[in-house]
Amino acid sequence: MTQTRYDSERDRVGQSDTADESVAGTTCPECGGQVIQDEGRGEATCEACGLVIDEATIDRGPEWRAFDDADRDEKSRVGAPMTELMHDKGLSTTIGWQDKDAYGSALSERKRARIQRLRTWDERFRTKDAQERNLKQAFGEIDRMASALDLSEPVRETGGALYRAAVEADLLPGRSIEGMATAALYAATRQHGAPRRVTEFADVSRVSQKRIERAYRYLKNELGLAIEPEDPAKYVPQFASALELSDEVERRATDLLAVAKRANRHSGKSPAGLAAAAVYAAATLTNESTTQADVSAVADVSRVTIRDRYQELLDVYADQES
Repeated sequence: MTQTRYDSERDRVGQSDTADESVAGTTCPECGGQVIQDEGRGEATCEACGLVIDEATIDRGPEWRAFDDADRDEKSRVGAPMTELMHDKGLSTTIGWQDKDAYGSALSERKRARIQRLRTWDERFRTKDAQERNLKQAFGEIDRMASALDLSEPVRETGGALYRAAVEADLLPGRSIEGMATAALYAATRQHGAPRRVTEFADVSRVSQKRIERAYRYLKNELGLAIEPEDPAKYVPQFASALELSDEVERRATDLLAVAKRANRHSGKSPAGLAAAAVYAAATLTNESTTQADVSAVADVSRVTIRDRYQELLDVYADQES
């Protein structure tokens, strides 16, 4: 009888789906004592006789709490996470490329041909209309350019979301997929505060810089994107790192740009040009060897621009110091 009660109690505990239904707080089937839960060891034991009621308890519930049905549905996690870099957001299935069965054995020639036909039809069903084919091509371009520019995953996701918004707003007719995809990725870098020069996107894109700039302005205006003007100081770490300059140069360059901004001397000027000039000026002030040609090659800014902005920054800095 005791064993039957113990098995019944153990079965009841094993059917628990959440930590709230654990055996802690119940009575011992042997002596009727209080059962306590050892969180460190994952065991439920009797406080009186020491009987181990349950061991290696697994919490099969979610790691989050939900206070209503809407919150529970929103936090539910089933399968792989959704992504903006796939036309179906990653919700569809894909037939693997391995021609093997569940046991790892190679398929026969007849079955391989059948699986290949299934793959073909699966691919066709995943892109049912022109809009999905458009998204698939554009997201492939975004991923390719982001990889070439070494952009982070959040930037890629934002670029995909912006392009999807442009498609849903019917902004694509009359414009190339590559141009709008590049513009969406460029806008994403601006929104995340990690700006890259348009020339960098033009180097990896299949369209010209002029078309990228035109598509970016159109995308920004039509979607109402709130993008702040570029801060020249955000280019300084990139340039200083590429030129292998010290942290002191980076700090002095940032100070020079801060003084120029307070004097409103940065308005209407290229952020990359100002940053390049500030890096060159800071290197000169700290007696670190670099040339205008080196800075020009790294920043993709002409030496004339660096020379002009360099003198302006030093003049403004001297005026502020005096």
